[in-house]
Amino acid sequence: QVQLVESGGGFVQAGGSLRLSCAASERTLLYYAKGWFRQAPGKEREFVASISWGGSSTGYADSVKGRFTISTDNAENTVYLQMNSLKPEDTAVYYCAARQQYVHDWSHSAIDYWGQGTQVTVSS
Repeated sequence: QVQLVESGGGFVQAGGSLRLSCAASERTLLYYAKGWFRQAPGKEREFVASISWGGSSTGYADSVKGRFTISTDNAENTVYLQMNSLKPEDTAVYYCAARQQYVHDWSHSAIDYWGQGTQVTVSS
């Protein structure tokens, strides 16, 4: 069964940092583009960042540009989201996602696979 497994969420104070990881269970997912979404309480799920399978192309939501960095380690079949200068409004459940074709902005894109989500809480 194909799975995306997130880890690294937690509780941090404003201005702090966290790094999320997303490990893919199947080798076939190596050739999929990966991305991150988030969903805050009472809000719709929103796109955060994307990366092509080789890592040469990335895309970010305006709200996280300059603070978040997405990267991939193909040897480990894992994608990361480094989150710096965190703000209380970054509080959400963060979801890893995969789709066959890469585009910069996944806001209106069909997603092939989702992870189960990991909670990030930023206190003021």
